[in-house]
Amino acid sequence: MGVLDHFSDVFDCSTGSSHHNKRKQLQTVEIKVKIDCEGCERKVRRSVEGMKGVTSVQIEPKQHKLTVVGYVEAHKVLSRVAHRTGKKVEFWPYVPYDVVQHPYAQGVYDKKAPAGYVRYSEDPRVNQLARASSTEVRYTTAFSDENPAACVVM
Repeated sequence: MGVLDHFSDVFDCSTGSSHHNKRKQLQTVEIKVKIDCEGCERKVRRSVEGMKGVTSVQIEPKQHKLTVVGYVEAHKVLSRVAHRTGKKVEFWPYVPYDVVQHPYAQGVYDKKAPAGYVRYSEDPRVNQLARASSTEVRYTTAFSDENPAACVVM
């Protein structure tokens, strides 16, 4: 910031405060909301289309997913959808199956997740599971197709 800019901000009499309005960043907000029919889809779409700063709205009814792109704040989009539709909403809690180290861990696997997705967990106990013990490894490799010395009965 130059000297002239600083003095113009200090001696600016046009507004009551001297701080700048920060511009919102373009972001993508993904929300999980239950969508049963076309009426629900229309209701959810109309709840966010009129918001200031929204550039696009995309709905995937089979995954119960709403994607909003625009110059908006995520928590405001979430609260507006909840208020206007009366539905239970939450931020999209799922990540692709390949991202998680242990997709079948207790805190990660979710039966309600769409195909190819598991629930995202920030719990360090879930993300850093202990390695399998030597006896577990021995039993699982004994019946493996990749092991040429595997069980002869198979």
